[in-house]
Amino acid sequence: MQNIKKYILISCLILSSAFAKAQTMSLEQVLEIIKTNNPQLKMYDAEIQSMDASAKGARSWSAPQLNTGLFMTPYATSMWKADGMNPGMGAYMVGVTQMIPNASKLKADADYANALSSVEVENKNYTINELNALAKTNYYQWGILDKKTKIANENLLLLEYMIKSIEIRYKYNSDKLATYYKAKSQYSSLQSEIVTLQNEIAQRRFLLNTLMASDKNTVFEIDLVADLKDFNAVVIDSISLSESRSDIKAIEKTKELNGLKIAIEKSKMKPEFGVKYDHMFAFGDRPQQFSLMGMVSIPMPWSTKSNKATINSIQIKNESLEWQKQMILNEATGMLSGLQRALINLHKQYDISDKSIIPALKRNYDTAILAWQNNTGELFVALDSWEALNMAQLDKLDKLQAILSTQVAIEKQLETK
Repeated sequence: MQNIKKYILISCLILSSAFAKAQTMSLEQVLEIIKTNNPQLKMYDAEIQSMDASAKGARSWSAPQLNTGLFMTPYATSMWKADGMNPGMGAYMVGVTQMIPNASKLKADADYANALSSVEVENKNYTINELNALAKTNYYQWGILDKKTKIANENLLLLEYMIKSIEIRYKYNSDKLATYYKAKSQYSSLQSEIVTLQNEIAQRRFLLNTLMASDKNTVFEIDLVADLKDFNAVVIDSISLSESRSDIKAIEKTKELNGLKIAIEKSKMKPEFGVKYDHMFAFGDRPQQFSLMGMVSIPMPWSTKSNKATINSIQIKNESLEWQKQMILNEATGMLSGLQRALINLHKQYDISDKSIIPALKRNYDTAILAWQNNTGELFVALDSWEALNMAQLDKLDKLQAILSTQVAIEKQLETK
């Protein structure tokens, strides 16, 4: 008796853990986990942190140069020491040289280093938008596949009832054998369809687990809320898109970085100063000596050709980036206009299917099945009406899928949060 209780307890724990694993996740939860755990986004975070850490040393000076050695020392070592009238010759020198960078160069370097991560921030936001669109698409597809599976299972029970009824009626010559085989074939087709739907659901689950960086075999369920949105009031223009899209912002940040690069190149064409100090330990009786000199590097036309060429190259690159920005905006506005029109038509088709076609086919099916049950109609007619209703229901779900996919495409172009 004690062993039986033990087995029951273990079984309950196993079942409870199985149910705990199959949790239901909303779309918002999936998107939040992707934002937190996705390796691609973590890569961007590390890259941004690396750039910010590097920027802290942007105002550093160049290292001082140390020099040491013999200074004005004769080859004859006998002349180093003091001897009679000779006070000694030569010295051992220790020196240091320090270049003092131009303040404008330090500022230009610091401004560039501090702004470097801004492009990666926008690139990360662009990637988040791409991953969100992919996750939404697969989440919605999974939800539609769930609904199709539910319809298929309900139809399976209905066909099973019909087949059993035909078997009973056939014994009393109340139904035809051909009708029986037609119902059986449709039953088998539905079983095959359910297997296909379950496989497609598993593929969506694998992909979402991949995006969330979870174990690929983690089992969870979803709760599809088909929120049909209206984008007719959305104003499509270049200004609003430039303010919302991360890829456009990344281009603008890149242009700003290029402007800071130009400032760096210009700062290189300004003079730089330095100081040089040398101390000589004189040999013999000669006094110790030192030298203190200031230095300045003067940019000349032949030394600034490279800087001027680099500036010209960066300016042309910015012109290219501006045309790239215009290209993206042109494509986005055209695509959004087409998607808006497509969404309007899909909503109309969905409403017609939901309010007119399916109710009419449902009444036709109810009439046919009632006539067959009362022996006043053929099962062939009932099966045909059932098949028409089933196809209409699936077509309605396909239209719903098209609406949700179009909404995701619009949200992706608008980069709505």
